[in-house]
Parts: sequence; structure tokens; C-alpha cells
Amino acid sequence: MDPVRNPFAPGAGTPPPELAGRRSIITDIDIALQRIAIGRPTQSAILVGLRGVGKTVLLNKAREIAEIKGYKAYLAEAHEGKTLPETIGPGLKSVLLSLSYVDSAKEHARRGLRVLKSFFTKVSVSAGGFDIGLTLDAEPGSADSGDIEHDLPTLFLAVAEAAKAANRPVVLLIDELQYLSVKEFSALIMSIHRISQTNLPLTLVGAGLPQILALAGESKSYSEQLFKYPSIGALTDEDAIDAIVKPVRTEGAMVTDDALREILRLTERYPYFLQQWGHDAWNAASGNVITKMDVETATEQALATLDENFFKVRFDRCNPSEKKYMRALAELGPGTQKSGDIANQAGQKTTSAAPTRNNLIKKGMIYSPRHGETAFTVPLFDAYMRRTMPARE
Repeated sequence: MDPVRNPFAPGAGTPPPELAGRRSIITDIDIALQRIAIGRPTQSAILVGLRGVGKTVLLNKAREIAEIKGYKAYLAEAHEGKTLPETIGPGLKSVLLSLSYVDSAKEHARRGLRVLKSFFTKVSVSAGGFDIGLTLDAEPGSADSGDIEHDLPTLFLAVAEAAKAANRPVVLLIDELQYLSVKEFSALIMSIHRISQTNLPLTLVGAGLPQILALAGESKSYSEQLFKYPSIGALTDEDAIDAIVKPVRTEGAMVTDDALREILRLTERYPYFLQQWGHDAWNAASGNVITKMDVETATEQALATLDENFFKVRFDRCNPSEKKYMRALAELGPGTQKSGDIANQAGQKTTSAAPTRNNLIKKGMIYSPRHGETAFTVPLFDAYMRRTMPARE
């Protein structure tokens, strides 16, 4: 079929043509944003799930909803080796600068900028010399203790007060929260807790890999009171079929039942992979009907694309010992495996393999669903490891 008319959109964070199976999550975020905007206490959301389930797409959808409702919204992504202040600093600066143009909020916003300057004056060393780029003077005695758990709530309060004065609620959307340290995540939770106690119009919507649940447990116990942690997983059969069929029908084409079954089997109903196989099956089809043969033809291209991009970019971040550990995990098959079995497969003692395992968790490659258990954070990664490292090294 015509590749120009191809409705599918594989890519990290790229909105799919049909956002199937996520209606209840979107509705919950919408309601929370409406309540916070009018000063009603509510739980916001931190989305939890593996790679490829559409967390970033949902964060972008949340930003779209927020902006329609008059919010100042800023989307940031945490990174390995990047501090929380570096992650959110530019966004807070941008929000405060925009609020400073609202007559009713000028003084509050300028004070917020001075508090921001104070905050970064103290954290610049731990942030690797990061400069927030403000020429105005710092606000003495505000957010300048050097303790992020003490200073970040003060900064958030200053931003929220400016938001209230401007009648423009603020939402920070932060992806990849699992890369924060325990102290940083704790500071973030404490900041939102302070805001919720005052009913000021500022909130957080976040997303992270499953290890974010352990991080939340290690920080503040009241994080469960402030946030819902909806689990974002593979789609149901019905929703996965909608994700393929509806875009195809919109373009006046069809998909046979056996082609659909094959796509669902190969992708395990994960949204990212549904888009990839849908895209390549469309391009493989010669008529206006996608058949099982088209899906089989598309599979070679889909796997080649995923191997070179989606999988390889993660594989290349790992050192040889980490790759060896992942290959051992892959050898045991899909799903969750006992950490001791992985170490044995890798020819190591469990204690010797522990540092490598911990490093892979920090890099977001694996996680621990339960104590002593390990699984990949990337669906289908076990098969990729067997393809890219055919013989265990």
C-alpha cells in the first residue's frame, strides 16, 4: 500500500493514530487537573510500566489536556547522571518568566525567580556547575540551605504562589523518574506534599519503570496518599486489535483475522511493537488488504528496525560484564527469573553478580518484581539478546 498514507507511527513518544486502551488513565488525569486548578485536593498520577507501553505518549497527552485547560505545563525527562535540579530547573525558570508578564503575578513571579536563583546558587556544585542563567539577585534565606529536601519545597511553594496570583495552574511532567536518587525523589514528594497542604495550583504527573515503586517506598510513606501509581502494561486483545484495525479502516483498507492474530502474537500486544508491525505490514501489502503473508514479510523488516534502534541503543550502553549478565537472563527465557539462576547461568556466584545486577537496574535495563527475582524492563529483549549474542560469552 501507499507508504505516504501509512497511518502507523513507530517511534519513542510518537502519538499513535489510535490511543487504544488508555481511556480510564486519561480520564483520571483530566479530573485530577481540573480539581487541582480549582483548589480541590486530589491524587495525581505517576505512571508505571515497562519500555514500549506508551508512558511518554500519555505524558504528552496529559500536557495537551493541561494546556487546553489553561495550565502552564512543562515536560522534562530525567537522565542517568543528571540531577533533579538540572532536570526541572529550566522548566521552572520558563514557567516563572511567563508568569512574570501577568500583571497580578509580577511580584510573586519575580520573587520565585529570586528563590530559584538562591536554590541554584547552593546546588550548582552538586549539579556539576549547572547555571540557571538568571542575572537578578538571589532571595536571602530562601531555598539556600543546600539540603534539597528542605529547599525544593520552598522553591515549589514560591512557584505555586505565583501560579495562584496569575490564575494559571502549573503542572510539571517528568519522565524516567527511576533515574532520581532516593533523596531527590523524597524531596520531590515532600514538595508536592507541601503544595497539597496549601491547595495551591501546582502538581506533578510522572512516569517511570517499575523500580519507581521501590524508590517511592524508600522515600516518604505519604507518597501513596499524594499519588496513584497506575500500572501501564500490554493492551488487551480487544484494544490491541483496535490499535491496528481502526487506523487501517480510516484509510479504506482491511486486515484479515489471521494477520491480526499473527501481529498480536509477535508483538505480545505492546503498543510500541504494534505500531512497528502495523507500519511494516502496511508497506508490505500489495493490495488494500493486509494478510498474514504480509505480516510474515514485514517481520524481517520490523525486527531489523527494532534491533538497530529500539534495542541496540540500550544494549550499547552496557559494558561486557553487563551484557554477559543480560545474555544469561535471556538464556533462561522470557519473564521473571530467579537472580540465583541467572548468576549460575553466567558462571558466577550470586554475591559476585550482585554489583552487575545493581548497575543494570540503575541503567533501567532490568528490574526486580519481587525480592530475589529479575526481569527485563524492555519487552522482547530476551529474544534480541539471543539474536545479537548467539553464543553465551
